[in-house]
Amino acid sequence: MPLEMNRDVFITCAVTGSGGTQDRSPHVPRSPRQIADSAIAAAKAGAAVVHCHVRDPETGVPSRRLDLYREVTDRIRDAEVDVVLNLTAGMGGDMVFGDTENPLPLKEAGTDMVGATERVAHVAECLPEICTLDCGTMNFAEADYVMTNTPGMLRAMGQMMTDLGVKPEIEAFDTGHLWFAKQLVKEGVLEPNALVQLCMGVPWGAPDDFNTFMAMVNNVPDDWTFSAFSLGRNQMAYASASVLAGGNVRVGLEDNLWLDKGVLAENWQLVERANTIVSNMGARVIGPAEVREKLGLNKRAPVAK
Repeated sequence: MPLEMNRDVFITCAVTGSGGTQDRSPHVPRSPRQIADSAIAAAKAGAAVVHCHVRDPETGVPSRRLDLYREVTDRIRDAEVDVVLNLTAGMGGDMVFGDTENPLPLKEAGTDMVGATERVAHVAECLPEICTLDCGTMNFAEADYVMTNTPGMLRAMGQMMTDLGVKPEIEAFDTGHLWFAKQLVKEGVLEPNALVQLCMGVPWGAPDDFNTFMAMVNNVPDDWTFSAFSLGRNQMAYASASVLAGGNVRVGLEDNLWLDKGVLAENWQLVERANTIVSNMGARVIGPAEVREKLGLNKRAPVAK
């Protein structure tokens, strides 16, 4: 298909993630205050959307604690800068198997399997404008860890998100994930004007070569909105590639810790650089109000304490 460049681009900042990066850079935020402050700084640098996980404030280990999500949400909503809040719902589907001769029982360390309602509990509590829906099961390049999202689980979680009035951001790590996402729209679990994030270069999902990227793009329906990212040193290359292919941009410390060779980044710096790239391509970086209009979002007021 011919490329049609996106002229009105929004930038998402993935603030902290759930990977084991907390000890690899002092800039990876841990506490709710640090996460919120980093998100707010990213918004001031041009991010219209902030995508947030939470971590244990002491250890930095990824967490699903409701009180941490609530504090991050409150701090961001109380800030003087406007931004669209996107919370992860990707945790709670982690399985770590035993060795190849004894895969069961699952290893306790790293395994975190809970039901659909618990996986979406913080979304129901905080009511962000967007939350993620990882639309498939995938092997990760971390021992025998499997990110587990069964069709039944995705139907249940997707319906809960839709019923809450929170827009799911479909996380697609391979073309089959897009195939199933289209099925969810067909079944009415997700709204037709879907939002999708193309996740490139995450082992062992879709590799971040350009041919695979365009295969992913070509599987996104014309009436959907998509964004894309890649990991590490290819993060900024995919900022430009996504815009050129008609999409939007995601950067942030969840996906890449580096600003330049040997220079650790802060989130606002990655957003600032992406903003410059998009602008130099001749596109316009849009803000949260236009994103809400584009995606049909309703701005949430601060939740009563």
